[in-house]
This record gives sequence, structure tokens and C-alpha cells, in this order.
Amino acid sequence: MDTKQKRIRVLMFPWLAHGHISSFLELAKKLMNQNLYVYFCSTATNLDSIKPKISPNHSLSIQFIEFKLPLLPELPSYHDTTKGLPTHLLNALFKAVEMSGDGFATILKTHNPDLLIYDLHQPWAPTLASSLNIPAIFFYTASAAGPFFAFHAWKKLKREEFPSPEFYINDYFVPTKSSRNEFGRTPPDSSNTEKIFQPFKHSLDIILVKSFRELEGKYMDYLSILLNKKVVPTGPLVRDAIEEHHENEKEILEWLTKKRKASTVFVSFGSEYYLSNKEREAIAEGLELSEVNFIWVLRFPVGDKDKPKLEEALPEGYLERIGERGLMVEDWAPQAKILQHSSIGGFVSHCGWSSVMESLKFGVPIIAMPMRMHIDQPWNARLVQDVGVGVEVKRGKDGSIEREEIVKVIKQVVGEKDGENIRNKAREMSNNIKIKRDEEMDEVVQEFNQILHKAGLKVHDKKVNV
Repeated sequence: MDTKQKRIRVLMFPWLAHGHISSFLELAKKLMNQNLYVYFCSTATNLDSIKPKISPNHSLSIQFIEFKLPLLPELPSYHDTTKGLPTHLLNALFKAVEMSGDGFATILKTHNPDLLIYDLHQPWAPTLASSLNIPAIFFYTASAAGPFFAFHAWKKLKREEFPSPEFYINDYFVPTKSSRNEFGRTPPDSSNTEKIFQPFKHSLDIILVKSFRELEGKYMDYLSILLNKKVVPTGPLVRDAIEEHHENEKEILEWLTKKRKASTVFVSFGSEYYLSNKEREAIAEGLELSEVNFIWVLRFPVGDKDKPKLEEALPEGYLERIGERGLMVEDWAPQAKILQHSSIGGFVSHCGWSSVMESLKFGVPIIAMPMRMHIDQPWNARLVQDVGVGVEVKRGKDGSIEREEIVKVIKQVVGEKDGENIRNKAREMSNNIKIKRDEEMDEVVQEFNQILHKAGLKVHDKKVNV
């Protein structure tokens, strides 16, 4: 008998954004280490970007399946990913994915996986899988605290005291109807709330969350009660730093090596957020006035005809004034390798969840500066501060970034004595992650087996098309 027939075969279907795809890929690697076989389904551009990240040890346990989007006149065919996608085309990409049900149904019929693991923005996927008797499980790639907060508000549980009073969102972060957030293209209202929460409702028995109990145990338990489903953590799912390779990393690491231990902050606001001129100026001035060493990754939209030169995007004379104290990097930097370097003492971050996970894995305290792109970032910043592994930079009443607050928090986290508790807590979280290693994945696979057993499926009896 073919040995592949004895393995659980999982089809993984992430949303078309870098943070989602990288999280699904790291989960896929963990599952392959547990002897599962993975079909990884995404668009051609995304698959081309991740194939080089698969080691020879994993190459025999994964098959890449191309997910083709229908042609739309308003969406060029090369825009089959959110990376570099102009903001005005986002709705067109959502529309194309929503129209792809027939093509995805064909993929499910052809490969006949034992399980489907789907993402937030494909609420139709579990329904298709169910029609083919394929159990479907939702993998939420952000924090458990975020959906817990949202569900609590949605269900209007105002008679009960909210169990986490530290979780509140300032008015300047509350999305308008024209803005986009982590739970959909527009904020929840009476017309789209049901659709937004479908992925949680349709998941069979469990929901996977990219997190760990030492950080979010109470929120996982609260969310489990609200959803009447078991919330199962996958661990932080951080890519190994050794897997990162880029032409500028030698220069960056050599620069870092010249700095004292824990004397430098890493500054990055994610791969898909571009600072406004006003934001960029305030951050530049804050870093300069902090008198702390820094590496700042500055990004501009792909293909932007008006993209400024680096020196033009910064205050006049800025590069000369900061000298060797600061290193400016355009577009990309080896984030994991930088964060694990002994010279790094803090991470000025937008608090995207993957960045939070990386920072905690390497024991780096967070200077939290959430942006308005996703509503989960303010929640993540609150969580970071509540747990004690970082401090949020306070904004002005109008939501503006203030350089004095940046200076204050950087000095507190990196240098001052009263920041020692924060630094110790970040190291403690890192130690917890190292100790647990793959315990979470053992629980995940155990849950998979229980679901398959409950469904009456015998893995080795199913026809395999690999």
C-alpha cells in the first residue's frame, strides 16, 4: 500500500496577503513535520514567492495548487496578490476571489483532501467543502483577543461586565464606512455583520489561532465560550531566521555588530503600509531626538511614479545629522535576523500580528505604534501593553503621531530603569516559546484526528490524487 495513503492530507487555502500566506506556510511546515501531506493553494504570484522557502526535507510532503482568479476588466491579471496592490483595486480583488467558487470546487474534487484549512476572506470555502463531505477548519492568523472583543460587542453583551476593560479603541482608530479592517472591507453593521463572522461559525468543532496560551490564554477561553467551539493555539509560527536571505543583509548585520548590546531599535511598519508624509516626518524627528541607534525600514508603493528619493522623503539634512547612529533601509530587511541580534533592544512596530509574534519569539520588547490600516493593530497594541511586553505610543487627540511621545516610549523601553520589567517580561515570553516548541502542534494534530474520527472517515481508505 502506498505510504501516502496513511497520512492525513490537508488542503490549505490562505487569503492572498503576505502575512496570511506566510502564516499558513509556517503552519504547513509544522504539519509536514507531523507527517501530514499538504496541498498549498494560492495564486501563481504567491506560489512563485514561497516555493523557494520550502526545504528539501519538506519538498516531498507538499504540492502547490494554483488558484486561478476570473478575469475582470478592472483587475489586471498580474494583481493576483495584495502585495503591491493599489488601494483602489482592493475591492476588485475581493470580487474576483468571491467569483472563484466553481474553480475551487474543482480543486477540492480533484485532490479530495481529508481536511480543508481556510482563511478569513473565503467564507464560501467551508460550504463547498461540506457539500463534498470534507471537514473544514478555520485558521485565524491574528490574535484571539481581537475577535473576542468584536464578538462581545456584536452580541451586545452589555449586561455583563466586559472581562477586559483594558481593551478599548480610541475614536481615531474606529473605521469609517470607507475604510477597511481585519474583519472585512468595511466595519460591521446590520447588513454585513453576519457575513464577516461566517468563517468562525462554519469551522467544524475547533478554530486554530496563531498564538500561544502564555500570551492569550484567557482570551482563547472567552472566545471559546462565545463561539461554542474549542480554540486551539498553533504557536507563534515564526519563520526560522536562517531561511531569510537578501542582498543587503550582510551590510545591515555588520552595522548592527558595531553597536552595544540592546542599544538599537528596529523600526518597521509592515509590508503593506505606507507612511504619509506627516507620519514619516514625526517618526523621523522622534527617532532623531531619542538619541538611540536605529534601523528604519522605509517602504513606498510599488510602481509609484511619484516615489521620492530616500533623502527627499526625510526632513532636510536628516541623513547627515543622524550619521552612523541610524541606518535607513528601503523596502525590505531580514526582520527575524535583525530582531534576534543582541544589539536590538526594542521594536518600533505597527503591531501587525506576525511582527508581534516575531518580536516575542526573540524576546524583544515592543514600542507599539498601531496604524489605521487594520483594526486589529490597535487591539494588538493594547494586548502588548496589558501583558507587559511593550508600551504603546500615545497619540494626539486627533490621532496624530507626536514626536515627543515616540521619544518618551523609546527611552523608557530601551534605556530607562523603569523599563526593566518590560524587558524581563519579553525575555520570559521568549523562554516560554522555546520551552514549548511543538507542543501546540501535537494538540492540533490530535484535534484533526478526532474530527476525522467523528466524521467517520478512515484516512487510508480515501482515494489519493497526488
